[in-house]
Amino acid sequence: MKKGIFILLVFACVIFFVSAGHKAYGAGFTVNTQGATSLGQANSVIAHTDDPSSVFFNPALTNKLDRTQIEIGTTLISPSTEFRSDATGRDFEIKDDQFYPSILFITHKLSDKLSAGLGVFSNFGLSTDWGKTWEGRYIATKTELKTYTVNPVVSVQVIPDVYLAAGIDVLFLNAELKNKILNLSALGLPDIAQKLEGDDTAIGFNLGMLVDLSKDISLGLAYRSAFKIDINGDVTHNFPNGVKSVVGPLFPDTGAQISIRLPAQANLGIAYKGLKPLTIEIGGRWEGWSSFDELKIKTSELIAGNNEIIMPKEWKDIYSFNIGARYQVTNSVGLLAGYIYENGPIPDKTFDPSVPDNGSSMYCVGADYRYKNFMFGIAYDYQEVRPRNKNNAIDDNSLDSVVNPTTSANGTYKTHLHIVSASITYVF
Repeated sequence: MKKGIFILLVFACVIFFVSAGHKAYGAGFTVNTQGATSLGQANSVIAHTDDPSSVFFNPALTNKLDRTQIEIGTTLISPSTEFRSDATGRDFEIKDDQFYPSILFITHKLSDKLSAGLGVFSNFGLSTDWGKTWEGRYIATKTELKTYTVNPVVSVQVIPDVYLAAGIDVLFLNAELKNKILNLSALGLPDIAQKLEGDDTAIGFNLGMLVDLSKDISLGLAYRSAFKIDINGDVTHNFPNGVKSVVGPLFPDTGAQISIRLPAQANLGIAYKGLKPLTIEIGGRWEGWSSFDELKIKTSELIAGNNEIIMPKEWKDIYSFNIGARYQVTNSVGLLAGYIYENGPIPDKTFDPSVPDNGSSMYCVGADYRYKNFMFGIAYDYQEVRPRNKNNAIDDNSLDSVVNPTTSANGTYKTHLHIVSASITYVF
């Protein structure tokens, strides 16, 4: 058994750190895939729990888990995004890719009233790669944001039926932004390409509360703080042959800093267990995307005469609704289902193809199987993002307020995703 546990832990480290920070899709660029049994219930696990993923969803629930438990898992995400140009009628697609954000959760029951836990997960991420020649290449060719978070938590029963929890979030982030910046087609030459790459570490916190209102009804609340990010990195340029000697001094490779603020998040859930063997939970989620009001880039040296670019974002807070159910067929087998509706944070005037979001509907099913000290979970989610039409002045120079139809990438964007999640939990 010890050998099996050791192999499980090694496997957890491998799948997580090989895939650490890989991308998933939620409102904006939130990652919503934090375990198979939670995803199968449409993340309706704020007021009840079956596994250690409660460290992420509501750490107060760790008091409901016995002994020591470890959960590992990964998720295969296969997105598809298409764009049809208003200017030319041409179709473009984001390059096919699959992503696999992974999780590691551990909980330990210290006493009847005290428990502790640890989570390692990715709660923000983004990857869009439109290629180097598409219509909107001066807006974005590739945008990538990778994160992973280390989150220790402690939960205590303060009075009968009331549990409180708190934790620290240590977020590690790496970002890469690529686009074309100067059209040289009149000279028969490729565009000049620009890449901005950097990383940062930020500290936040999370809180949780659970109240057992009766034997069958529980209320859960959870909060995760915002992160202030100052990405330190470099801007580099790629020039066609013979061009650098002419315009290179205008586009030096230099240091850069990107300042953004990732949103605070809050969840509410009410679970009802009075229809045994059925458990139902309904809930809502708030994300404070209004904190992302601008993207500010400062460079150490002047690039084309400027060392500061401020791109308005003016995103708005979002609200989502979810409902999930678990039906315990036997002592070993549980069936899961759920639905999530969420709106998008991006207003029409600042919508651009680096984040082609418009809110979505998510349809979730899953199952879990218990065998001795193990629980195996699997879930499938189909996510349909509502079609979005871009019709604004963001183009090769979004700061001049003049629309260039050949580079604006104005048109219709359609996205859908297939998501498969699997996880294993072991109870010591």
